[in-house]
Amino acid sequence: MAIADFISQLAPGVSWQTRQLFVKIASCVKSFLIIIKSIMYYKYTTLVSVHLIIFLVTCCTMSCATKGPDVKLNKVDKMNKTSNGPVPSDCLHCICIIESGCKMPNPVCSMDVGSLSCGPYQIKEADWEDARLKGGDLDGDWKKCTATFECSERCVQGYMMRYAISSRIGHTPTCEDFARIHNGGPNGYKKDTTLGYWEKVKACLS
Repeated sequence: MAIADFISQLAPGVSWQTRQLFVKIASCVKSFLIIIKSIMYYKYTTLVSVHLIIFLVTCCTMSCATKGPDVKLNKVDKMNKTSNGPVPSDCLHCICIIESGCKMPNPVCSMDVGSLSCGPYQIKEADWEDARLKGGDLDGDWKKCTATFECSERCVQGYMMRYAISSRIGHTPTCEDFARIHNGGPNGYKKDTTLGYWEKVKACLS
């Protein structure tokens, strides 16, 4: 099991940024033990040993620590490091968590309120069609798009670029607006029925 997955199960309420930090620390410790074991087993010279340790310290103070042996960020964390669209990465991640635990459903599509919802963001075909007006081709196929995290994210961003804009909702959109529109459609930001959904997303963000 990947370290990020283990931390997520151990403390599901922990934010993804905190899990990233835990992954990095755990990776540094594991990499340090591997290097020490290698030095002892292969009897490296002092110079080589020092260089290996310096390399590890450098990695632990930069971003390469999470790329050590057998230590991987899960699909969710890789996807949410950056955000290409109006929805911030942490907000997008929490919407994903609420919709599916941010895991690819199996099967990808399931019936929801009379029609199919697909992928980690539970996107309906009509929403995918709407999102294409601002989000591009989106793989040219609804089910194909929602079967990947990358295209699903572009779909959500495209949908928000159409509906969650200041000229339409009357103010600069916030994560609350994004979450409620995702849950309740174009006018979800002002529907009382989406308040409960926003509370779940807000809890994830905290």
